[in-house]
Amino acid sequence: MKSLSFRNNLVGYTFISPFVIGFLIFTLIPAAASLYFSFTDYDLLSSPSWIGLENYTSMFTSDDRYLQSLKVTMLYVFLGVPLRLIFALFVAMILNTTSKAVGLYRTVYYLPSIIGGSVAVSIMWRNLFGDQGIINVMLNSLGVDSVRWFGDPNAALFMLVTLSVWQFGSSMLIFLAGLKNIPNELYEASGVDGAGFFTKFFRITLPMLTPIILFNLIMQLISAFMTFVPAYIISKGEGGPLDGTLLYSLYLFRQAFVFFDMGYASAMAWVMLIIVGVLTAVVFATSKLWVHYESEGGR
Repeated sequence: MKSLSFRNNLVGYTFISPFVIGFLIFTLIPAAASLYFSFTDYDLLSSPSWIGLENYTSMFTSDDRYLQSLKVTMLYVFLGVPLRLIFALFVAMILNTTSKAVGLYRTVYYLPSIIGGSVAVSIMWRNLFGDQGIINVMLNSLGVDSVRWFGDPNAALFMLVTLSVWQFGSSMLIFLAGLKNIPNELYEASGVDGAGFFTKFFRITLPMLTPIILFNLIMQLISAFMTFVPAYIISKGEGGPLDGTLLYSLYLFRQAFVFFDMGYASAMAWVMLIIVGVLTAVVFATSKLWVHYESEGGR
């Protein structure tokens, strides 16, 4: 019996070993190393030297660009994430039909989420918003002056936010699955009582979707903080104009691989982890006030 139990355990460990080895090599060990480097002065070329909390204190006391990157990232997150979720829910409700072509429509709308973070799409977005791009051409046709998307920090950040909203496919599919699980009897009963579209939406659809909204909000919040490729390509790796697109991850990359200050970059990474963790904890804590679980019999 002991031999059989050992063989069964060995088989189990063998199957999970790829994940365990991958987690140790590519996640746990690098994370521990970065935590150590965050307390050192390390330029990738020489041995790290211990400097304690100096990297952390200098972020908030002597690095104006760090504070700017934090500000830009917060604006990007708190503008882009709600707009993406609203647009994703809007499209999901449109696609929540019995049309024979709805499968094709779902695939088409999901494509931006697959390719939206690629270099090619970021280059395309840069061309769309160029001085002679189609966006300015459309504005001119409406009698509106061209916008210098790459000369105005606010306009450049808006350009990144629109790209973020365009990548709504994954959230849309999750919302669509949630809409499919709402019993149609609820809509029929409310219709008999004379409820209109907006009453059904705010009294049935939204309350039933709040667990899905919570999940999408957490996932999109984390994803937004890690955005890198669009900001890098659109600003040509500089974060311009006037650091208007200097997202946190882009500035972290520049510190690590442009200025070769890996210790400072590691400290930035851990601060970002803390920020994301705190925001996630706040969302979970407040979810008790607005997330409805049917199994709990109410809010």
